[in-house]
Amino acid sequence: MAQKKAHEVDGFLARPAQTGTVVLLYGPDKGLVSERGAKFAKLTGLPLDDPFAVLRIEADEIDKDPARLIDEARTISMFGGDRLIWIKNASAQKNLAEAVKNLISEPPQDTYILVEAGDLKKGAALRTNVENGSTAMALPCYSDDARGIDGLIDDVLQANHLQISNDARQFLRLSLGGDRLATRGELEKLCLYARGQQRIELEDVRESVGDVAALSQDEVIDAVLIGDLPKFNIAFDRVVNTGTHPFLLVNSAIRQFSQLQTLRYAMETGNVPAGLVVNSAKPPIFFARKKLVETALGLWSVASLNKVTDRLQRTVLESRQNATLSTAIIRQAFIALTVEAIRNKQRR
Repeated sequence: MAQKKAHEVDGFLARPAQTGTVVLLYGPDKGLVSERGAKFAKLTGLPLDDPFAVLRIEADEIDKDPARLIDEARTISMFGGDRLIWIKNASAQKNLAEAVKNLISEPPQDTYILVEAGDLKKGAALRTNVENGSTAMALPCYSDDARGIDGLIDDVLQANHLQISNDARQFLRLSLGGDRLATRGELEKLCLYARGQQRIELEDVRESVGDVAALSQDEVIDAVLIGDLPKFNIAFDRVVNTGTHPFLLVNSAIRQFSQLQTLRYAMETGNVPAGLVVNSAKPPIFFARKKLVETALGLWSVASLNKVTDRLQRTVLESRQNATLSTAIIRQAFIALTVEAIRNKQRR
């Protein structure tokens, strides 16, 4: 079978391309398909901006006129040398699949054939024809797993002469994934943010990658949990300035205080230390927040957390009844909880 497993694709693309071979890149990650297509095209050594050496063509055009692909593949370059036929956006086009099958049975000389396709299911004509061909190769492209993301992180950081701390890498890995081009874009943005440094730290990633508004919401609740009033004021203002409605902060606070309540109950009823309940929490607590949650568990009792839940529910009601004052009402409620955490800290 002329195919590679997903983790073998990069290894295949590290070798020089061969003329006369039909290469099919397919999968749900369009960005990854596109990136690997560009990599294969570069391996041909052809000038990719030369229209006499490289023909880019849409799959639908071939499906309407399948003979065109055969004619183009057999055409000798005007100035001699190799040519690349680069087919984009292939899917379930029957005529395209048949034309590719013909090229596989009688491979053209001095011509590279590259086909970029979407998520072709097993049994799809195009995929089957390539997988069964002796002069063809099918290369699946699936969204990055942890290993793939780590490899991409290393590649981009190495190219920018940067190192990264373990904490920053873990946070970065959880923030990336999905479309390969989007992932690479986030990494390039991070490297630009860290220009002039030798090492990327956790705070660099938090500031550069992902949804800044979402990160700021976490910072608001974290400041309330451990009684950090200056940090609360800065984080709260940042959220409001992004246009995020503070009501979302109340929802987040209810969830996080409810989780804290469950963990604290486990501590008090089972005489279990904070570190143990944090490490065994379901759902798991993000590694960067574990120390903060342990600190919060030392400041709040089950009884006090019951009162917090009631207060947050009242805040929801009050902010809805007085929509024009909702921001002020929510800020005041959070300040009161932050002050309570400060007092709990002073009593320890």
